[in-house]
Amino acid sequence: MPEAIVRDVKTISVHQSYHGWPTVVRRKGGELVVVCSAGRERHVCPFGQVHLIRSADNGRSWSAPEVLVNGPLDDRDAGIIETSKGTLLVNWFTSLAWRNSLAAAEAAGGERLAAMGDGFVVRCRKIRALLNDDLIRRELGTWMLRSTDGGRTWSEKYDCGVGSPHGPTELSDGRLLFVGNCKTATLDVHRAGCAYAPNLCAAESTDDGLTWRRLCDIPQREGDPLGCYHEPHAVQARDGRIIVHIRNHGPADRRQWGTLQSESSDGGRTFSAPRDIGLTGYPAHLLALRDGRLLTSYGYRLLPSGNRVALSEDNGRTWSAPMILDEKPIGRDLGYPATVELGDGSLLTVWYEKLPESTLATLQAARWELR
Repeated sequence: MPEAIVRDVKTISVHQSYHGWPTVVRRKGGELVVVCSAGRERHVCPFGQVHLIRSADNGRSWSAPEVLVNGPLDDRDAGIIETSKGTLLVNWFTSLAWRNSLAAAEAAGGERLAAMGDGFVVRCRKIRALLNDDLIRRELGTWMLRSTDGGRTWSEKYDCGVGSPHGPTELSDGRLLFVGNCKTATLDVHRAGCAYAPNLCAAESTDDGLTWRRLCDIPQREGDPLGCYHEPHAVQARDGRIIVHIRNHGPADRRQWGTLQSESSDGGRTFSAPRDIGLTGYPAHLLALRDGRLLTSYGYRLLPSGNRVALSEDNGRTWSAPMILDEKPIGRDLGYPATVELGDGSLLTVWYEKLPESTLATLQAARWELR
């Protein structure tokens, strides 16, 4: 029975803003890079930016943030990978969900509007007044940045047509595969919270992330309505199969929303209908360890809440019982863990969490080992 031995957990963000939805990558030279949405005031707000921090000492110390993206809309859910060519790709999506929340609070009035806070409401209304249909059509989307010099300089943003928090993965044949929510072909600029369509799809890049081509849709499990799957992440197992973990909000699983798994045996051209793998929590980040085992990391928002991992020793066919990385006796705004394997075989997992003494969420990092 595998066991997670946690050595330490610490805050790694220094910027005084709300941080959310991080992803971590270990570059070939050993540098750790984390991206997240920060610069924001709360979980849903107009002010999100994409921040990047670095560590050259296996996560013992971290740089001040670099602001990669600060667009006119809310920049959310940043992912990052380094390709075999050394290219860094950062993905995110833009959101107007705050506008819908503000409108609902204004319609309700009274205590609901007061609960948002007078100052916050004023700031949101100022941003809303600056929006127009042309800006929304131009800026609401699924985006990517590309760097070929280790992140010293970055391309202009470009539309990759698919989005999910932890981004794409590289396959053994050199292609990049991105499984996520498809970008919608029809956008209602007056009501849309984001540019996502309700279905999941897979897209590939054969030119190191420069362009993306849609391959297929991920099928629905029987009985699950369209729109209940979110935030998938993919990894390739040692036997060549592609494993995808999916956040599931299907009505049949409403009491314990968990992770579904879909698989591809033909390089991502088709996928199986998702199946329950017995892991409660979401969303997942998948990692292929150097010894060939697969690790899934995910948030757990039932009590006691926290972050968990599970291990597969048979290329994703079965998964171990959950292992706890951290646990809290009360519910908190937390999760979206992502994990990397360090040079000595130990692991580092990064997630976001609003600590009890703060009104802002921070980035947390755990150093741990598998036994």
